[in-house]
Amino acid sequence: MPLLSTRLTARSQTAHNAVPPVIDYEGSQYRTDFWEGQGRQYEDAAERLALQALLPAHGRCIVELGAGYGRLADLYLGYEQIVLFDYSRTLLQEAAAQRGHDPRFVFVAGNLYDLALATGAMDTVVMVRVMHHLADVPRALAQIRRVMHRESVAVLEYANKRNLKALARWALRRQTWSPLDTEPVEFVELNFDFHPAWMWSRLEEAELRVQRQLAVSHFRASLFKRTVPAQTLARIDRQLFTIGGRYPLAPSVFVQATAPDADLPVAVRRDPAYVEALLRCPSCRSDGALMRLTDDRLECRECGARYARRDGVWDMKEPLD
Repeated sequence: MPLLSTRLTARSQTAHNAVPPVIDYEGSQYRTDFWEGQGRQYEDAAERLALQALLPAHGRCIVELGAGYGRLADLYLGYEQIVLFDYSRTLLQEAAAQRGHDPRFVFVAGNLYDLALATGAMDTVVMVRVMHHLADVPRALAQIRRVMHRESVAVLEYANKRNLKALARWALRRQTWSPLDTEPVEFVELNFDFHPAWMWSRLEEAELRVQRQLAVSHFRASLFKRTVPAQTLARIDRQLFTIGGRYPLAPSVFVQATAPDADLPVAVRRDPAYVEALLRCPSCRSDGALMRLTDDRLECRECGARYARRDGVWDMKEPLD
């Protein structure tokens, strides 16, 4: 997700071997401050087309990491179980208020760096507009890889450092950093752009194999968005997704990746009420088979940590006292 003025703060975590700082959207009006009524219909439409091109349309269990208020949730309705995961409880409560009537949805608040999802439990993983906030990409990718199995698919988006606007600004000496330098650039606190070569190396290190790569949002400029209807502009953009993905110059890159060396999928019940097999204790990192469910409480059989569900959201950020 993108930065929202001064409402957001970087929260530094000290537990679990100094978990990196994260952007906290708790209490923000992200839906109305950034998306609704903010002239981003084109970006939304282009991202939806990219996801439709890369995501398996049907499956058992899908999770969106950084799902926020559920902007993209309607794309996952072909799945038997849909997990919306975010650091912000309040954004997930918005999503639960809209989608909570559908028993396929599970809403989980937690930290991506200590992902409260059971190992190998996810058939499909989606992460859009999150990577650019990650101070420790390898750690996050390792968590994503952990929750995948050999037949899983991950669709991950990142902000491209080597985009046309950055190249032009650098050529005109209007920015100090080079978009050709492969190291990430932090242009605002906890807002990073990544070079495609650097990101490919991190994916390889995480044992994630890229199957497809798309360059998205080529026309993210006010001139185009003012003169061409958003849906039309997105459809034109779609014609450039694949060819642009060979050498991305667009500001956004989507990759489809698999984990061919992971374990085979384990047969578990795909029932949103059966969260014991879905969630993992972030306190001791024991997998879901050790969780005990009682009403709106989960208790880890290994360490005794307890977690609550409030307003439809499982709060796995902090155990109960």
